[in-house]
Amino acid sequence: MATANVADQLVQVLIQSGVQRVYGVVGDSLNPFVDAIRRSDGALAWVHVRNEEAAAFAAAAEAQITGRLAVCAGSCGPGNTHLVQGLYDAHRSGAPVLALASHIPTTQIGTGFFQETHPEKLFSEAADWCELLSQPEQMPRLARIAAQHALGGSTVSVLVLPGDVGERPAPHPTGRTVPTPACGTVTPAPHAVRELARLLGEARTVALFCGAGVRDAHAQVMRLAETLKAPVGHTLRGKEWVQYDNPYDVGMIGLLGYGACHDAVHDADLLVMLGTDFPYDAFLPQARTVQVDRDARRLGRRTPLELAVHGDVGATLDAVQPLLEPRTDRRFLDGMLRKHERALTTAVDAYTRNVDHHTPIHPEYAASVLDEIASDDAVFTVDTGMNNVWAARYLTPNGRRRVIGSFSHGTMANALPHAIGAAFADPARQVVALSGDGGLAMLLGELLTVRQHELPVKTVVFNNGSLGMVRLEMMVDGLPAYETDHAPVDYSAIARGMGIPAWRVERPGGVRDALAQALERTGPALVELITDPNALSVPSHITFGQVKGFALAAGRTVLDGGVGTMLDLARANLRNIPRP
Repeated sequence: MATANVADQLVQVLIQSGVQRVYGVVGDSLNPFVDAIRRSDGALAWVHVRNEEAAAFAAAAEAQITGRLAVCAGSCGPGNTHLVQGLYDAHRSGAPVLALASHIPTTQIGTGFFQETHPEKLFSEAADWCELLSQPEQMPRLARIAAQHALGGSTVSVLVLPGDVGERPAPHPTGRTVPTPACGTVTPAPHAVRELARLLGEARTVALFCGAGVRDAHAQVMRLAETLKAPVGHTLRGKEWVQYDNPYDVGMIGLLGYGACHDAVHDADLLVMLGTDFPYDAFLPQARTVQVDRDARRLGRRTPLELAVHGDVGATLDAVQPLLEPRTDRRFLDGMLRKHERALTTAVDAYTRNVDHHTPIHPEYAASVLDEIASDDAVFTVDTGMNNVWAARYLTPNGRRRVIGSFSHGTMANALPHAIGAAFADPARQVVALSGDGGLAMLLGELLTVRQHELPVKTVVFNNGSLGMVRLEMMVDGLPAYETDHAPVDYSAIARGMGIPAWRVERPGGVRDALAQALERTGPALVELITDPNALSVPSHITFGQVKGFALAAGRTVLDGGVGTMLDLARANLRNIPRP
């Protein structure tokens, strides 16, 4: 494509950067850019969504699936403000996303013009880089900087482009420079490695607590756990990378926690945090802690540290391993494994007893069935709220499955637009959106996006007619649920009205068949499950004040712990305990 104007040049830079599509809503100040995409002869595609918020979510999911730069766009004013929510999520998830924020004509900036905002201020917290392209002479350099900043930092960049600038002739040749992702290894300092080895050697008992930073270090974490006879807990974001093939697993800590992780973390002489920026400091012991992270800015900001190690988890553990003496004393590890298995076993009956007769459907049961029949390399996108709980406790990782959600930003309505981006990123892969009825209602129009593009997204709606997590929060505070419930809605009928095959399931006996039929389809499908609004989960460790709050809000069914196939894993791990 010949370079005619600035918008054409921007399109060329994106194509050179490996970008295949741009998510957004056409119109107004974006028109020169969209027209440049039209004239790119299919090298770059425009994906029409119904809300720019969904465009940013979709780009975030695509970036997390592929590791490549993903792009979204919003027109001036409201188009930009809609982008903010999804960009916040991408930024906090570490997704390399470039957002094109088109702007009002340059001669009108600062006059209070129609739809005027100040994008450089608007995106200041949702992006690490945001600059205004005010002169054609800034191209293509500024576009390349924007792309490299997003890729190199695994973060969000925003390029602000006034529509009239996009239409102007491009004075400089485009040339060619391919942005490079952040793929280097951060090696820890030798003195930090020696000190880490000393602390590990002196501690009588050690627990490992892993986040998403262990993604490429599963083998090293397992080796360290075996050497130290250390139980391994994880965060929600770390679950998919460390729980599988893990004979030391003791579950998860935090608001969605289950199993023996809390006890392991607090009872160990030394806690080692690996690749995690776990935000809930109240769940951490606030003492006797070592932290390893490739981002030095995260070290020590959640808890006081005995030692901070700047380095990739894999590189750090490779460096320290030769300095460690293998242990034979398994008492701490075996005690935590037994406690973990007991915690999960206690919870089994909560969703298996009389399940064939319980209506509304236990959401735990539905999640466990979905986990059983979904593909081994499925991508699950998960709405914030109780769906996070069911995903955390019932979806089984295996090293190939992905679980994507707004786990750091915690916004509602992310599951469906995340699924759109995941489906575009890998159309041959099974993509399942675990949507709450509250989240789906927020961005319901994106079902039209799924239908328009015939995306193979399977939307599973847990419809309990309630904002379940909000109800739980009120209970913890001892408050009666207020304005958390809403009138019944038939989402399957809405989906069918859009041309999407849909099933509505009200009895547990129909769950497996409906999910199987939906997953077997090649195109979009929706399964609406009418689930029990009283099925709530509490963390594996709660305070007296929280217990008191639940008592004051009595009358609800509260389920403790987490099960699914994780119970089988916990029982299998007990076989690793030597018999006397």
